[in-house]
Amino acid sequence: MRILLFLATNLAVILVAAITLQILGVDTYLQGTGLDYQSLLIFAAVFGFAGSFISLLISKPMAKWSTGAKIIESPQTPAERWLLETVGELSKKAGIGMPDVAIFPATQSNAFATGWRRDDSLVAVSQGLLDRFNKEEIRAVLGHEIGHVANGDMVTLALIQGVVNTFVIFASRVIGSFVDRVVFRNESGHGIGFFVVSIAAQIVLGILASTIVFWFSRRREFRADIAGAQLAGRGSMIAALTRLKQESHIPDQMPDNLEAFGINQGAREGWRALFMSHPPLERRIDALHSAIIH
Repeated sequence: MRILLFLATNLAVILVAAITLQILGVDTYLQGTGLDYQSLLIFAAVFGFAGSFISLLISKPMAKWSTGAKIIESPQTPAERWLLETVGELSKKAGIGMPDVAIFPATQSNAFATGWRRDDSLVAVSQGLLDRFNKEEIRAVLGHEIGHVANGDMVTLALIQGVVNTFVIFASRVIGSFVDRVVFRNESGHGIGFFVVSIAAQIVLGILASTIVFWFSRRREFRADIAGAQLAGRGSMIAALTRLKQESHIPDQMPDNLEAFGINQGAREGWRALFMSHPPLERRIDALHSAIIH
């Protein structure tokens, strides 16, 4: 969920920026019927990284709005009190500031953490996870999410996305210019073909380039699992992953995309595997069994 929200926000930001700038005529990288590649590269880098970091800065309000998560300001139930105390304990142990803690209304077992820096983050769990997981398993889930925050995964993700955005913006304009001159035979400036093709190419390339972000996400999951094991115990982390694996086979308990930890039900094959945000549960459990936990 954290990765998908970030990617969707990032794509929306750079698309709106691209369309707005073209409408306003802010296109200094255009040079006659060609392109000034140095100016284009600077333009792509500035707006590519700006889009990525804007997405990072608004990640908390976007996550709260899209999931309906309610921040626990003052606990009303023993469960909420335990949740706050557990997040506080694990955060202190991980060396980060106390995150905002929230519960969102979903029957699926789900959890996520987001935020632009280690000391200003959000950790949220679904009501379904609270209802069905025992305290040790919930503690492990929280440790996993706090591990993402402590490891700086969102900031690193923003940097990687900035590089990806730069490539996408640069390549889409090159493609748009080529099609405008070769296909539409435009010999006087850049016509509507350039703008339409460059925006379309930006969307397509943005989707394809997201496989790099998903690859990064899959690798960081193993580190977050180890962090969860360090904070809450190897046995509890394995138990939580095993519970998720069991729920993935229960009809109606988990939809096709098992969203707890952002997991998809079962392992995808072929090109679809490139768009998995998390490794298969079996691999994660096996990795935890063999990992050296300090």
